[in-house]
Amino acid sequence: MPAREPARWWTLVLAVTGGLLTRLAFPEPGWWGTAFLGVALLYLALRRDSARWNALVGLLWGLAFFLPLITWADEAVGLVPWLALSTLEAGYVALFGAAWSWARRGNAVWRSIGLQVVVFTILFVATEELAAAWPFGGFPWGRLAFSQADSPLAALASLGGTPLLTGAVVVVGVLLARIMLAARRLELARLAAATAVVGAVLVVGMMIPLDTQAQSGNLRVGAVQGNVPGTGLDAFGQRQAVLDNHVAGTLALLDQVEPGELDLVLWPENGTDIDPQVDQGAAELIDGAAQAIDAPMLVGTVEYPPSGGRYNTAVLWEPGVGVTATYTKQHPAPFAEYIPIRSFVRQFSSAVDLVTRDMLPGTEPGYVPLDSERLGRTVGIGDVICFEVAYDGIVREAVRSGGELLVVQTNNASFGVSDESTQQLAMSRIRAIEHGRATVQISTVGVSAVIDPNGVVTHRTGLFTAEQMVATLPLRDTLTPATRLGSWPAWIIDALAVCVVLAGAAGAHRVRRADRIETAV
Repeated sequence: MPAREPARWWTLVLAVTGGLLTRLAFPEPGWWGTAFLGVALLYLALRRDSARWNALVGLLWGLAFFLPLITWADEAVGLVPWLALSTLEAGYVALFGAAWSWARRGNAVWRSIGLQVVVFTILFVATEELAAAWPFGGFPWGRLAFSQADSPLAALASLGGTPLLTGAVVVVGVLLARIMLAARRLELARLAAATAVVGAVLVVGMMIPLDTQAQSGNLRVGAVQGNVPGTGLDAFGQRQAVLDNHVAGTLALLDQVEPGELDLVLWPENGTDIDPQVDQGAAELIDGAAQAIDAPMLVGTVEYPPSGGRYNTAVLWEPGVGVTATYTKQHPAPFAEYIPIRSFVRQFSSAVDLVTRDMLPGTEPGYVPLDSERLGRTVGIGDVICFEVAYDGIVREAVRSGGELLVVQTNNASFGVSDESTQQLAMSRIRAIEHGRATVQISTVGVSAVIDPNGVVTHRTGLFTAEQMVATLPLRDTLTPATRLGSWPAWIIDALAVCVVLAGAAGAHRVRRADRIETAV
């Protein structure tokens, strides 16, 4: 007699519970272990044979995960965009559910637990890669890797980047599901084997060394979180006040250091929305602060080209000289910083017209050369702006172009008192580990932080406060295996995903349907 399929209502309960548990792995509260449980429940929920049903299961898991994960989108751009983005991201999990149904129908995968673990993992990572790239450049915010900054697995990011780290989370999750099944069926050999593999994965993660020592000197850095007069989009209407706050914050650094002691001062994204390259008053304020602290400043600002649009730019300001280098954000956020298909989207939300000038993308990697008189050489600053920290390639190219430390300039004022800034901080911590670089996340309103190359936070500010940080950062120039490999792991995973789905679909006719049913849990 064939075993019966899990009840439909039970698979839906497992899916919703799994999605909610996965959300808890991300800040806040950041209980990284719940990501394993969330994946385990997804695996158990996807054990019916129907691809259409499993797509529904995946959709519900995705909605239970993404809706509470990105509630800050409602704060920033409204209810409809939040629901639309959450549904789009959940749709990728639905696609994964269908793909898993097709891939496992082949005889080899269905009859081998080991292959099921591998194929499930490949498909999940490939789905994350697709969501991170399409449409409009993708949205990688919910990658499982970003939930693991405090996990024993985090060091795996230095070997294979976010694909490997996400893959390890999925492997552990699927094996936990197999442990549950084996325990229920009293299959002691399988229970012991799965438990041993879980332990091995965790031990391997803990054994990977993460070097934090300076390789090419140290850089003494000050970071200024100036705060803004209000929250939400209203903060963008207080341009002069925001500039004044960051000037005052720069002068406040003199309570901790003497003039000339700092090698660089960091301002956040939108530290001044008055372009100092065209506004004499803004230029005088910034240069006055730079001369008082006697250090160059990396300042987040905007540019308005005569042809239209705007650029989100960081300028390196030398005291008494002005701008000596720039970086322009390469990946503006669609539907927030620019509006694709504006006339169509307007039918669903008039909020699109709040963006009156679309942001234009930069074309060069985030590399800012800093001439250090103290070190007697040019120091490479790897700079990314705001959501760019979520995109593998943008951060990687900043390092490969010569970045000896990473700076994440961001403006979290639009997201109110939400988890957005701490979720972004978790990403910055994973990037520090992935590329072996000291990292500074500096925000207009917080949370800002200084991060060692092993992902440990050494300084951290509050949210909606005016604070300053001073730190000595190790400069490093060697490349981690993840940095060297680049996008190859992702491409290989994507190719394997296509192959396993096609192979499963082609081989499905060799397996009787009754043999493709497992006992319900």
